[in-house]
Amino acid sequence: MTAGSDPRLIVALDFPSAAPAEALAERLDPATCRLKVGKELFTRVGPGLVERLQGRGFGVFLDLKYHDIPATVAGACRAATELGVWMVNVHALGGRDMLEAAREAVVQGGGSRPLLTAVTVLTSHDAATLAEIGLAGSPREAVMRLAGLAREAGLDGVVCSPEEAAALGERFGGELLRVTPGIRPAGSAGGDQQRIAQPAQAVAAGCDYLVVGRPITAADDPGVAAAAVAAEIDAAS
Repeated sequence: MTAGSDPRLIVALDFPSAAPAEALAERLDPATCRLKVGKELFTRVGPGLVERLQGRGFGVFLDLKYHDIPATVAGACRAATELGVWMVNVHALGGRDMLEAAREAVVQGGGSRPLLTAVTVLTSHDAATLAEIGLAGSPREAVMRLAGLAREAGLDGVVCSPEEAAALGERFGGELLRVTPGIRPAGSAGGDQQRIAQPAQAVAAGCDYLVVGRPITAADDPGVAAAAVAAEIDAAS
């Protein structure tokens, strides 16, 4: 990553092994994007991959969505901080004590630390899903409640869908970064995402960082695809 640069595109490395993830990274520019490492990939190959990606100049979003008792989540966040990741996330549903413990863990070392964000409502969830698991109200109402809790606990931002980003901006202004999965360039399939938007729409809604997976990772030329999405983000900013 070039000095002072802040790529807003995050490419999701949703692969089952290190080889294809690293092959993709070779075709991407760290000045254009950051990379997201999620549960399957991290569980299979561990922190060594994160270190290698960082060695290539990429900021890494460690997307493990920690959700456990406060002490356990604090320990995990402390380990992520020591690993040197750019961003790490937890589930807001873990509650205030857990969120505050996570926040304390990432700031204890002082100096450079990862951004700490909270998952509100997964983009694969709709109103029917929330009702099934016992959460009252619409996805937007749940997002607002959980985002307020994250702000009170001192987190840097939230992971939300494009549909809630504008409402979050109206309520919280610039107090919370908005990290947004479910981004699909024009002509891309929605896949298992329910609440999606095109990059320019997400930027207009106030999203700070946009997560894109298959439209880039499955493209014939991922580097060109990533550059096109990054250009759309820049043009809309």
